[in-house]
Amino acid sequence: MKALVTGGGGFLGGAIVRQLLARGVAVRSFTRSAYPWLDELGVEQIRGTLGKRDDVQRAVAGCDVVYHTAAKAGVWGRRDDYFRTNVTGTENVLAACQAAGVAKLIYTSTPSVVHAGGDLEGVNECMPYPTHFSCVYPETKAKAEAMVLDANGPSLATVALRPHLIWGPGDPHLIPRVLARAKAGKLRRIGTRPVKVDVTFIDNAADAHLLAADSLAPGAACAGRAYFISNGEPVVLWDFLNRIITDAGLPPVTRTVPTWLALSAAGFVEGVYKLFGLNAEPPMTKFVAEQLSTSHWYDISAAKRDFGYEPKVSIEAGLRRMKGSLSGTHRPAEV
Repeated sequence: MKALVTGGGGFLGGAIVRQLLARGVAVRSFTRSAYPWLDELGVEQIRGTLGKRDDVQRAVAGCDVVYHTAAKAGVWGRRDDYFRTNVTGTENVLAACQAAGVAKLIYTSTPSVVHAGGDLEGVNECMPYPTHFSCVYPETKAKAEAMVLDANGPSLATVALRPHLIWGPGDPHLIPRVLARAKAGKLRRIGTRPVKVDVTFIDNAADAHLLAADSLAPGAACAGRAYFISNGEPVVLWDFLNRIITDAGLPPVTRTVPTWLALSAAGFVEGVYKLFGLNAEPPMTKFVAEQLSTSHWYDISAAKRDFGYEPKVSIEAGLRRMKGSLSGTHRPAEV
């Protein structure tokens, strides 16, 4: 068995790589840059970009299963860049899998492919894609997800997983951004509602991918389907964030901005950035304002039923691990 992990040097991709190695699986990683720690683990590395079909074909050749985690994430940037990586890149992965006779493709999607700006409470996979997206990232991920599921067939079995807000020690994205803004005094609660959200501890997210691969085959219950993945225990958003913030030695965030004001300001700022062609990410976008002011948690019973997913690391256990990794990182005196 040989597995390819696109984005194997990333947070989720790296966790999948480690779990595969623990099983004794030969692993190849496909990334734009080289990662010395992957060399230390004995992982074969192929460098290239998803937008170049030849690069993707080189990476896929000789593999039995592909975990496609690589994507252009974020809430701001050139539309063409998102489409090149997330849509064309996934087209290239599908074509390479079909040409190389790969049996299984596990695609990492996102719950934001069904987020239309309002509350999503306990919804399941019957929730349709919205007709309008607040930013290009979920739009391109939805297009790519649909392509992956449509490609499911007797020669290539596919499945899409939608892990929500992946976090844990080593997170290079979500938690560092929250802590940086909190340290700078630039973080505000949006609205006063105690909105609930799903989060997914990194080990659980990786485990879900391997479990889906184990069950995936032509005609399997999970073949050609998308699944929400989370810890299965929704948290009150600002209680959760403030727990991490205070564990890092910073004061909790208490100041609030009315939801209507945050959404209005985000729309205005986005307009200004677009008008002047600014590439830097705005301090607030409509998508982020919506995510911070609405509930979004999901029914994960389908993943439990179809491929035996059970979150092994609880929120509380994950927070204890996270606190250990943050120890000494920040001190209140620095604020």
